[in-house]
Amino acid sequence: MSTFKYSAKDSAGKSVTGTIDAPTQVEALDVLRKKNVQVLKVQESKSGDEAKGSGLNINLFGGGAKKGEIELFTRQLSTMVSAGIPLLECLEILEEQAESATVMLTLGNVIEDIRSGSDLSAALAHYPKVFTNIYVSMVRAGEASGQLDEILSRLADYLEATAKLKREIKAAMTYPVVSMILVMAITGFLMIVIVPKFKEIFDGLGVELPGITQSVMNTSLWLKNNFFIAFGAVIGTFVGFICWKRTEGGKAIWDRVVLRVPIFGSLFRKVALSRFSRTFSTMIKSGVPILGSLEIVAETAGNTVIRSAVYNAMDSVRQGDTLATPLGREPVFPPMVVRMIGIGERSGALETLLGKISEFYDQQVEAEVKGLTSLIEPLLIAVMGVVVGGIVLAVFLPIMKLQEALTPK
Repeated sequence: MSTFKYSAKDSAGKSVTGTIDAPTQVEALDVLRKKNVQVLKVQESKSGDEAKGSGLNINLFGGGAKKGEIELFTRQLSTMVSAGIPLLECLEILEEQAESATVMLTLGNVIEDIRSGSDLSAALAHYPKVFTNIYVSMVRAGEASGQLDEILSRLADYLEATAKLKREIKAAMTYPVVSMILVMAITGFLMIVIVPKFKEIFDGLGVELPGITQSVMNTSLWLKNNFFIAFGAVIGTFVGFICWKRTEGGKAIWDRVVLRVPIFGSLFRKVALSRFSRTFSTMIKSGVPILGSLEIVAETAGNTVIRSAVYNAMDSVRQGDTLATPLGREPVFPPMVVRMIGIGERSGALETLLGKISEFYDQQVEAEVKGLTSLIEPLLIAVMGVVVGGIVLAVFLPIMKLQEALTPK
């Protein structure tokens, strides 16, 4: 039997804290729910120093769902609602089979909110770490139109397609990153461990070293004598870059660079356009007003260049302009995308054409990922050959000259 600390809200909305004894944390959550309180946090109670370094802690506002859990939850909820099962019963079933404590705790609180008279969208809006703004807006539109099951199905399609796109990008980036780390590790091993041994040999032979060999030797000795400085500089540069990229100005600069960088720039641009088109299309199909859709699209674009372009378009739309006109002034949007959006506005089929744009760029991304994989492999082999081959040449060049000098003519 363990003791758990908890914080919750009672039926009157007042914050309450206390402790409860239970065999497991899940059972502690069940006991607290039966007391008709809205649980916010449950943490195993420890004493002394042990409490400082351990203890299971579930904080609804700091945790998150497991990978793919929200997509699966949405698909299952859509299926059950379509089958005519009451919403509360659907949520109770899904709460029981939740994989993560965060989602289980969230759904328990959502159920209590709905029992208190809240709409599903309003209840979900209390937990932005689990249910995003897109999610809440689409559920709200489904409730308003009376088509919650259909909207949930579209939402599940959207989440699954977005997750698939992320997997493709991750697959495209993993190989070159891992390969470059291996190249750096091999180079570091040669320069710090192997090359210094040859210096002792060359000093013993008293041979004059060629310029390339001397440069490699000097670099090798510096790295060996200042290993921690070099390692710290690399780590510091990496951490500094991450911190800089998280600033508003740094992210803006980085997002512009990413879209123009050779090889990968085209891929990132297509990913951004696919995300823009899919999100916009899904929001419009779900009945969300166009300005509200654009605001959500801007905040979920994942790229400040796209976000800025969408906000500029929103200003024009508020003044009565079409959407295609301001987007056409933004270099990030290709003419094909702008023309299709313009046709969609004139024909009243904007959501359909946005869906076609998204499908087109999804296919482009998939094809480009495969092409990049086949292109990057020989490039990395060439880089490794140049780096490692250059070090080997620098080391063996004096030996070859010495052999020529000793060979009888």
